[in-house]
Amino acid sequence: MNSTSPKAEHAMQMPNDLETPPMLGISGLNFYYGESHILRGIDMTVAPGKMVCLIGRNGVGKTTLLKNILGLLKPRTGTLTMDGNPMTRKTPDQRARMGVGYVPQGREIIPGLTVKENLILGLEARPNKRGKAKIPDLVFELFPVLNTMLERMGGDLSGGQQQQLAIARALVGEPRLLVLDEPTEGIQPSIILEIEAAVRQIIETTGISVLLVEQHLHFVRQADWYYAMQKGGIVASGPTDELSNEVIQEFLAV
Repeated sequence: MNSTSPKAEHAMQMPNDLETPPMLGISGLNFYYGESHILRGIDMTVAPGKMVCLIGRNGVGKTTLLKNILGLLKPRTGTLTMDGNPMTRKTPDQRARMGVGYVPQGREIIPGLTVKENLILGLEARPNKRGKAKIPDLVFELFPVLNTMLERMGGDLSGGQQQQLAIARALVGEPRLLVLDEPTEGIQPSIILEIEAAVRQIIETTGISVLLVEQHLHFVRQADWYYAMQKGGIVASGPTDELSNEVIQEFLAV
């Protein structure tokens, strides 16, 4: 089978060390809205310390899949695991404490709180909340502009600064899997490059795994592996350095 063919009926999963369970494992996931079959037999893995990109045009089920991963929606059949531990029946807050961090599309920072207060909110997701938690220095190493704006209201930040704040807020919760939903949407090109570099640094310095939903080709190519969605199913996958022009046209062209 040619894994880069957008017409493929099946797609191979990301390679993973056989002795190490995937950070995120999805098997046979089916989800329905009423009787409408939205997600169709999704199989996907995100290996520890790797970045996986999920691509596909609008309306193919990407956001629905993320909501199933986060626990906001419940699949009819199938299983989800986190580092080998079952999480299909876990609530969203339990999944956050298992190590799932989320940066939603549109950022959704709280505009009426300061940058510092937004970051403090992220501490609630930490698995161990005993004692007084501190915003980690890594956040300001990755996004130094935030350290100069701690007392500014979140709503006063530019779109790019809000996106950096949203990623930083997820990071202070000490996730092991960071889920990013179209982080470059509405962001100017120079800030996109900064965010790309920060995400790669996060992976390289912390070992956090990343699941990215993205349409920006340059960012997609920063990932180690891609999965392409069409009509609620995974129809192509492979290493991003083998991403063909055919797949790009099929799943990323405007």
